[in-house]
Amino acid sequence: MTYKTLDWTVDAGILVLTLNRPEQLNAFTVDMANELVDAFNRASLDDSVAAIVVTGAGRAFCAGMDLSVGGNVFGLDESLQPTLQDMHDKLDDPDMIRGVRDTGGRVTLAIFECTKPVIAAINGAAVGIGATMTLAMDVRLMSEKAKVGFVFGKIGITPEACSTWFLPRIVGMQQALDWVYSADLVGGEEAKAAGLVKAVYAPDKLVEEAIALARRYTTNRSPVATALARQMMYRNSAQPHPLEAHRTDSLAIYYASFKDGIEGVQSFLEKRDPKYTATVSKDMPPFYKEWTGKK
Repeated sequence: MTYKTLDWTVDAGILVLTLNRPEQLNAFTVDMANELVDAFNRASLDDSVAAIVVTGAGRAFCAGMDLSVGGNVFGLDESLQPTLQDMHDKLDDPDMIRGVRDTGGRVTLAIFECTKPVIAAINGAAVGIGATMTLAMDVRLMSEKAKVGFVFGKIGITPEACSTWFLPRIVGMQQALDWVYSADLVGGEEAKAAGLVKAVYAPDKLVEEAIALARRYTTNRSPVATALARQMMYRNSAQPHPLEAHRTDSLAIYYASFKDGIEGVQSFLEKRDPKYTATVSKDMPPFYKEWTGKK
């Protein structure tokens, strides 16, 4: 896919994925949603990508849905009458994808499924989908000049992009509801105090710090072990009993111990940097597809 709303730049293993509609404050469109889904799916299987930093071009991160487009601004087909059962039985039908499914949710699900660490570098205004898309990312960093806002109540709609799953897990139910009910814009220090962001930086240092963090997470790390750890953390933390984590933990460490695990232990004993050779595109363990529902 050739991207019209994104910039894809890889340098020494770090993909900087930039929302690139600066004149529209990187406002979200259906095209941007489709491109983001493609980009995260592509990055998952691209062995030249170790980690992903997501930021915005210009002075905004993402100013929410582009409300200037004609018709249904969310790109939905108002002639349909979908039911909850349809969302189970027909979720991947073309009509459902085009006309019913929340575009932001398709993006956050692609981020959730990603095999690489994902860091948000929130450089400016991040409201609506601009805020909720970052919730599926592993770490959020903010500029001192940035604001985030879950502003859905101001335009008569509900939270989207799976944010009702992610946000309470990150900041707790009380804080999540407070931000959604109030629709207030939240600065970096308040977001940091609530646990939404890891750190706040001067605007000219933000992306630099995000890239440095991405390198810290991936240098001398097994890509396969990192991919498994990411999926295990998200999926197992939502299970009702730790036994479910034990099942996948056991299989993950069993298969990891064969290849990169041997090299990791040997490099530790020899006091040298490891030389990992397993790749996400070829060496994920056999249980992975069944566990994650991959086709």
